[in-house]
Amino acid sequence: MKNLAPAGVKVTVFHRLSVLPVFSPDSEGEATPAAVCEFVEKVSNTDGIIISSPEYVRAIPGGLKNAIDWMVSRFEVIGKPIALVHASHRGDDLLNSLRLVLSTVSDNFLEHIFLRIPLVGKSPEEIEEFLQALEHESEISTFLGKFVNAVHQSGECKPNN
Repeated sequence: MKNLAPAGVKVTVFHRLSVLPVFSPDSEGEATPAAVCEFVEKVSNTDGIIISSPEYVRAIPGGLKNAIDWMVSRFEVIGKPIALVHASHRGDDLLNSLRLVLSTVSDNFLEHIFLRIPLVGKSPEEIEEFLQALEHESEISTFLGKFVNAVHQSGECKPNN
């Protein structure tokens, strides 16, 4: 996605959900752990969020659900455009759960902007080749274009976020 982002759009990846401590309301406010503050700052400084996650035991993986739990009582995610990308031909239970949770967390969950590309079982080399096929590059570009338009319409847009 980074390589196919429209001009002026920066796609960054946060892949360190494992560093977030388990959510507890007792650890909010002044007691918020540094790792959570860093995560919240990154969320706050983005114009929109794209979530891509594998399914785990037919549900949202614990690390992702924990990250979402940290955001529930915070203002940084409210109204933030959020869309889903799914890299599997299966995982509908995860997607249904995420749609329910995200529509509760943000009033700007973009359920209609969705990308599914079946990558399960492919090697890194096969994935790279698969994604470079014109039809898949076109799907990704179309998804990103719709997402960027939704971000602009939401008024959340900051330079290069």
